[in-house]
Amino acid sequence: MPDTPTPAGNAPRGNELLQLVPKAQGLQTIKEFKSDQEVRWCPGCGDYAILAAVQGFLPELGLARENIVFISGIGCSSRFPYYVDTYGMHSIHGRAPAIATGLAVSRPDLSVWVVTGDGDALSIGGNHLIHALRRNVNLKILLFNNRIYGLTKGQYSPTSETGKITKSTPMGSLDTPFNPLSLALGAEASFVARTIDSDRRHLTEVLRAAAAHPGTALVEIYQNCNIFNDGAFDVLKDRRRAEEALVRLEHGKPIRFGCGLSRGVVRNAATGDLDVVAVTPENEDDVLVHDVHAASPVTAFALSRLADSETLQHTPVGVFRSVRRPVYDLEMAGQLDTAVRTRGPGDLSALLAGGDTWTAAG
Repeated sequence: MPDTPTPAGNAPRGNELLQLVPKAQGLQTIKEFKSDQEVRWCPGCGDYAILAAVQGFLPELGLARENIVFISGIGCSSRFPYYVDTYGMHSIHGRAPAIATGLAVSRPDLSVWVVTGDGDALSIGGNHLIHALRRNVNLKILLFNNRIYGLTKGQYSPTSETGKITKSTPMGSLDTPFNPLSLALGAEASFVARTIDSDRRHLTEVLRAAAAHPGTALVEIYQNCNIFNDGAFDVLKDRRRAEEALVRLEHGKPIRFGCGLSRGVVRNAATGDLDVVAVTPENEDDVLVHDVHAASPVTAFALSRLADSETLQHTPVGVFRSVRRPVYDLEMAGQLDTAVRTRGPGDLSALLAGGDTWTAAG
């Protein structure tokens, strides 16, 4: 394990954008972020590709390894902290965002990352996830979505498509699946993105954007489970089919895709929804220009609903939204400083024995 975490010292407070984590001495390499633990996922699992991308990206942060923390819940993805040579914690089912929140608000000198899965985050952990997002705690959440419960051997998950036949739904799932990005945007998330396990370049670009964002960043990663849900995202990975299925979002650029960028996304004047159209000289000016910094989440939400949940046609990837909001841990630190300046240091004993307590007669 790395050395003892470096304290932040007297950190600035309030709304200031902080970079509290101490810089590493000298350039670190991918090798330094690989732990000595044997990586134990099924051969061919998409988690290997994500792990390699994250380990390759971490040196770019320029941070001391002892000031980076990975916290996970339960599931295949949640083995992640064992394999990255930083500090980390394999916690309990669904509770990683809550534990990470406590760490982030008490140790602003740490760069805190949460690794979770569609079952861990969106089932038992659903409330913890949405409250971390709405509070805008300084966390980076990587949500691996393989649309199945892998660790427990193939039950349907909160993102499994309706009609999915699994060990726990032998006649097909009756549930309407969660759309993780729609859920995040509805919870007022300030940064929302999606990428794919096998596209290392795109995954790394999204990780960079998430790491630079002040507050909570949610990154959904489509991840293949080749044992229990193999090929779930093949249409997005096959080069020929992906050209027509993937919508690559880039800030400031028209939302166009397909062979020769022949298709585009426009707003339906009658309904306000988004439509995919063949681009012509007559409608070219109607194609939406992507704005990740738009104050309203309406368009980002509509983009999150663009894909067909069954066929994955018209699936947007990239950063959907990135806006500035007050960061919870910094706001809380500002309140604490104000309380100390105006009321003096707190007295825990006085609080415990205050007017709302009593002693029972023996």
